[in-house]
Amino acid sequence: MALYSAAAAVLAGLERGEGGLKSLVYNSGFPHVRQLYALVSETLRYASVLEKLLDGAALLQAEKKLPPQLAKVLVYDLLFGKGLKCGGRWKALARRHRARLEAELARMKVRHQVSRNEDLLAPEQAVSPAASQVPRYVRVNTLKTCVDDVIDFFKRQGYTYLGKAASVEELKALSGKKFLLDLHLPELLVFPAQTDLHDNLLYTSGHIILQDKASCLPAFLLGPAAGSHVIDACAAPGNKTSHLAAILKNKGQIFAFDVDPKRVATMNTLLTRAGVTGCQLAQQDFLTVDPRDSKYSRVTHILLDPSCSGSGMVTRGLGQEAAPSAERLQALAGFQRRALNHALSFPALQRLVYSTCSLHQEENEDVVQAVLQEWGSAFRLVTAFPSWPCRGLAAFSGAESCLRASPAETFTHGFFVAVLERCREGAPTPAPHPAGLGSSSWIKGGVSCFPPQKFHPRA
Repeated sequence: MALYSAAAAVLAGLERGEGGLKSLVYNSGFPHVRQLYALVSETLRYASVLEKLLDGAALLQAEKKLPPQLAKVLVYDLLFGKGLKCGGRWKALARRHRARLEAELARMKVRHQVSRNEDLLAPEQAVSPAASQVPRYVRVNTLKTCVDDVIDFFKRQGYTYLGKAASVEELKALSGKKFLLDLHLPELLVFPAQTDLHDNLLYTSGHIILQDKASCLPAFLLGPAAGSHVIDACAAPGNKTSHLAAILKNKGQIFAFDVDPKRVATMNTLLTRAGVTGCQLAQQDFLTVDPRDSKYSRVTHILLDPSCSGSGMVTRGLGQEAAPSAERLQALAGFQRRALNHALSFPALQRLVYSTCSLHQEENEDVVQAVLQEWGSAFRLVTAFPSWPCRGLAAFSGAESCLRASPAETFTHGFFVAVLERCREGAPTPAPHPAGLGSSSWIKGGVSCFPPQKFHPRA
């Protein structure tokens, strides 16, 4: 029931104008933010259909104590989702009215002359065919287990392992309880779209991370060696941070920053569950971090995934942030350029990955081009993942070194990644941008709660 109550509270907050969807979800205190985000997103997408169903079935008139936001969430999961996952009086209430709700849904389909639930949505509300094909990606957390053990665990749960995928098209054809090893990333398993693993033992114990393939690319392409000092500049909710820790084998040091205290708390919980050690979390704006502080004198790798429009996230739908205006894109790009310039000013930096979950050139190729021009010959673009099929837009010479991801071409969320490397020691660099040393709240070793261990799951 906690999931539905949290989702209803987020919907109520949106109606009152208390914030955007993402901020309300992260500030909800609910431990599984991605699960909550997905449920609220889908409830919003079906909002107009749900309102008609509630009116036609007279549910709120029959159940006067049922809050309308909670009614929408319950009816969405009952009729359009995976089925109710709660117990108690709310489940009993929904079951009492199930026949009437299903009959009203059937009447709506007849009136609209459609056979599928999705066809009841207006065109701007419907998920594109490409988006609906995005599989469920599962990153094996090698701090706690290994790929072979996880494969064996799922096989004992009745899943059929099909081996390593030979092409992207194979990912699209997955169905039922079948899964593959990804063809690009060695520790990524691929399940059919909509596979729900939030209650699976491996997820709740931190042995697997539910993370989109495109979101795995930044840490994978940064590839710091064990023992390296690394900055994750805009780190919450922490999936990329935990991926960095796995690549480092918990050897070395990660400095992870986020300005929002609740997001930092969520990240601390996630990293603790994942068995991450050697990571210092700071509630601090990355732009206020002093690159000349001796604490960062050995930082050779930076992952920069700054705030962006989020236009590549396929779960976005009705009720979420509208397509950004030109002014909004300009403001985002300005912040992104400042963040990238600031990251490049760390004196020992050798390699940096810049990424966004945006489709807009203004936040991607244009940012990289502008900053590279400012730094002259100090840094260069590295061709990221040459075998990746989707490259950067031809916005400037060399932009093809960047990579893009999309539901249509790579069966992932929309994403952009650029890899920059320092050209040589002593190359000219611009003066660091002014950075005040604002107060920060450190969680010293706050994610060092237990050592990495090998997990032998049992069915």
